[in-house]
Amino acid sequence: MNAGQDIVVAALYKFAALPDCREWQQRLQELCEQHGIKGTLLLAEEGINGTIAGTREAIDAVKALLESDKRFDGTEYKESFADEQPFHRLKVRIKKEIVTLGVEGIDPTCTVGTYVPPREWNDLISDPDVLLIDTRNDYEVAIGRFKGAIDPHTESFRDLPRWVAEQQLVEKKPRVAMYCTGGIRCEKSTAYLKSLGLEEVFHLQGGILKYLEEIPAEESLWEGACFVFDERVAVTHGLEITDHELCRACRRPLSASERASNHFEPGVSCPHCIDEFDDRQRAGFRERWRQEQLAKARGEKHVGNTQPASFNRQEK
Repeated sequence: MNAGQDIVVAALYKFAALPDCREWQQRLQELCEQHGIKGTLLLAEEGINGTIAGTREAIDAVKALLESDKRFDGTEYKESFADEQPFHRLKVRIKKEIVTLGVEGIDPTCTVGTYVPPREWNDLISDPDVLLIDTRNDYEVAIGRFKGAIDPHTESFRDLPRWVAEQQLVEKKPRVAMYCTGGIRCEKSTAYLKSLGLEEVFHLQGGILKYLEEIPAEESLWEGACFVFDERVAVTHGLEITDHELCRACRRPLSASERASNHFEPGVSCPHCIDEFDDRQRAGFRERWRQEQLAKARGEKHVGNTQPASFNRQEK
């Protein structure tokens, strides 16, 4: 942890049989509230997924609780650090899926693609016979991807099966390598491809974040920034925070050049969403932004709604 970076940001997920997920919801909710943790944890009968932030002591308490149950052995877990709390509130929710593909019967605990560690990833994706697919959403791919990766132009993860069908991947049976932010979407997507009959399916273990943490910039095949689902917005090699900011209307990441656009108004609009909202909605955004700035001037955090429900971006 660098000097001054007192907040631990923990991203974790594990596919596991969790029929008692509602009991775990209550236990985690109480523990997180007790320790002042904020962020989002999603629970389903297939496991747990989320990113939370708090003090070292607080995050260690959550880890200890999970480690008390053998079903969470081998949980994919990554830490980064921040100067201040990157989340506004705590959410511990029950979902049908911890990452929504929308296809029944896909179980990564039974069948999944071959895990490829970051140190072996470059060799795999440099093979011209390997089809490299970015499983993330369009707004994520827009700010960074691996060299040569295919962008499916999906608005949500549940659009991926449609894209797979349109590309006739089952008929072509290529060697496929897939990647995502932290690894969870690849668990589902490679399990899905395997269920369709594709045999040579690989994915980046630990996702882009683990790759950026372990692979030096001079050896990297990553280009651009990686969108993350908190107030850091995006990171690059060494998990360094970039200069991207969120549009508070649509929650898309914005570069410095996009913020220089005439369509950008802080808290209200950006070049991506200028035509997505009407004047009434933008007036509401403008008032929300005013209230946030007033709270900031008082040294407080504005705890009202921070984005339209229809644009609540999660890793999905």
